[in-house]
Amino acid sequence: MRFIFMCFFLGVYVSHFSGAVVFRFTNLVCVSYNESWYIVQHCRLKAVSRSKVILNFNGTVLHSVNDIQVHVKAFKKASGFKPWLLDSKVDVCRFLKRNYDPFVKLVFSLFKDFSNFNHSCPYLGLQMVKGFYLRPELLHLPIPTGEYMLMIRWYFDKKLQFDTNVSFLFVEDLKAT
Repeated sequence: MRFIFMCFFLGVYVSHFSGAVVFRFTNLVCVSYNESWYIVQHCRLKAVSRSKVILNFNGTVLHSVNDIQVHVKAFKKASGFKPWLLDSKVDVCRFLKRNYDPFVKLVFSLFKDFSNFNHSCPYLGLQMVKGFYLRPELLHLPIPTGEYMLMIRWYFDKKLQFDTNVSFLFVEDLKAT
């Protein structure tokens, strides 16, 4: 009986607050530092509704890459973007074989269904993320309301190749409904 009672209240809680989360992109900046190795063709956000903004990204790796490092840093906006809690450096080839970094695993789980980054190294040719939108049900981490930016720096053979800076808004208004 207690289980049924708790399931009922959990269902009421979820249905009452399900529309109260705003989780959408606000800005995207992509910069290639070495266009003889990596070219960014398309880096754009597109608003499809008031609450849904999709991210499209196309880039081409011109030479085969077996050593990819990524440096992911989170920033929170407070009179400009300030470093916030999360900062991680990951060997991408090793990570794709075995997800060992929890922060990068969370970020990767958000966009892996929308990309072709689903195989191990080497990488060569078109790499893309298409139609990616943020889904609050996949965010398994409680974060405070605010505007955030993920700075992702990509290194091939230990040389900086390109940056992707993604800003997003997260608002959880539990009083809204």
